Amino acid sequence: MDDDRLPTHLWVMAEVRRCLAENIPVVVARKGERMGGGLLVKLNLLEQGCRVLTQTRDLEGRPAWMPALSGKLVSDAEADEYIARAVKRDPDLWVVEVEDRQGRNPFPGKVLA
Repeated sequence: MDDDRLPTHLWVMAEVRRCLAENIPVVVARKGERMGGGLLVKLNLLEQGCRVLTQTRDLEGRPAWMPALSGKLVSDAEADEYIARAVKRDPDLWVVEVEDRQGRNPFPGKVLA
């Protein structure tokens, strides 16, 4: 890597362990490229539906999240279809699913509007 960011596999697994320690149900649904793969987070709000967030950076280069599917709550199947298309375009993607009735993203960074 040519910058000071952690390799993706270390960062994702550290955040997953933190979630598990905080009793936040989380699973790595797909492992992508170990060193520099991007991340999609599927927030499963259970009965309410799912929201998908895509890893990005803000204007200052800090971690941020872009809501996919116009930020709408969608069915589990619709979220999975979106993720499948994204992985087809970028096979290096990691996919993490988080169950949280309030839809909180446990990964660092703000959600961009």
